[in-house]
Amino acid sequence: MSGEAWMRVCDASSLSSGELKEFDYKDMKLMVAKMGSEIYATDRICTHAYADLTGGFVNEGERTVTCPLHLSAFNLSDGMPQNPPATVPLKTYKVKIQDNAIYIKID
Repeated sequence: MSGEAWMRVCDASSLSSGELKEFDYKDMKLMVAKMGSEIYATDRICTHAYADLTGGFVNEGERTVTCPLHLSAFNLSDGMPQNPPATVPLKTYKVKIQDNAIYIKID
């Protein structure tokens, strides 16, 4: 398919449950998160104010990450903010695991 690219991020076994891992691709600042057996990929900069979410707080039960600056929480599966002041969702990315490697789909 045209315009579809899968980028290898890291080994799946290198990511523990509740862990966020940051990485950059071109001018994009992204993160992957493991919650239980699920792996999510989103932008890592808060949509409210410039803050790196990998420095935030993880809630595995709710599958959220909370911004360390103004405490907006974001759902990792759909990027939706769970409380103010953030109102704009994070961009999310499709994830696949192949041969113990985590890949995300970059459009």
